[in-house]
Amino acid sequence: MRALMLFLDGVGIGARDPEVNPLFAARMSALRSILGGDLPSLHHRRLSSVQGSHIPLDATLGVPGLPQSGTGQTALFTGFNGARIVGRHFGPYPYSTLRPIIQQHNIFRQLLDAGKSVLFANAFPQRFFDYLSEKRPRLTVTTFSCLNSGVPLLREHDLRAGAAISADITNAGWHALGYPSLPVVTALEAGKRLARLSGSHDFVLFEYWKTDHAGHSMSRQEALQCLDALDGLLGGLLSELDSTESLLLITSDHGNIEDLSIKTHTRHPVPLVLYGAGHQTFAREIEQDGKSDLTSITPALVRYILNQS
Repeated sequence: MRALMLFLDGVGIGARDPEVNPLFAARMSALRSILGGDLPSLHHRRLSSVQGSHIPLDATLGVPGLPQSGTGQTALFTGFNGARIVGRHFGPYPYSTLRPIIQQHNIFRQLLDAGKSVLFANAFPQRFFDYLSEKRPRLTVTTFSCLNSGVPLLREHDLRAGAAISADITNAGWHALGYPSLPVVTALEAGKRLARLSGSHDFVLFEYWKTDHAGHSMSRQEALQCLDALDGLLGGLLSELDSTESLLLITSDHGNIEDLSIKTHTRHPVPLVLYGAGHQTFAREIEQDGKSDLTSITPALVRYILNQS
């Protein structure tokens, strides 16, 4: 059994109001196909179908204030409540005292120590690697995890070879980064590539940050564009993914894009969409642990991959 996680930065469960929540203004046909034709909302938080399950996750972690990426992603990718440890929500980068926890307990490290193969599917341009050489570069939880676990960060040549995925899904943004000859691909093709990459690793992570950017911009047009690309990616992924051998997880670190009436993050729960092998069992395990928050995911996912060996 394998697992593939789509991590969406800044996506919460909001109101069923297309004027405020672009998830209900966009088509989202691929996502709806997993959940029996519907999407989760604040008044309909749990969904299930033969193919998929959805449960809400608490992103506040029992700490006052607005959830932030640094502490939220620490919880999501390690199982440790970063916000409670430092006494507040903090971000976008992890608080300094959380770095040893991330270094030792991130999901990549746990799986590698158990002999499993992992992949961070995002490709990075040369300017990112140049930035790493600067004194004390600020890193997200995911990049910090990789660099401290021996997980290679993929580059332009990996993207060109179809062995990585662009953070913007289609490669279009790379032209402005100094790669004018890099071919643009459809979101559908990017999804198919991601499915193929998932077939050769025990765990694959793809991170999509444009949802959070669109939420902060309060731009309906930007939000619909990034959601359309995301759903195209998901459509391609579903067309190629072997749902009898792979579990797909789609989740986030905090809310944002689901309420374009405000510029900040929200206190809304975040989605956990599950599709494929063992999705019902995985959903029950998350709910039965008594928390159903961001700290639930990594422990359950590690158990899932190791127990299905």
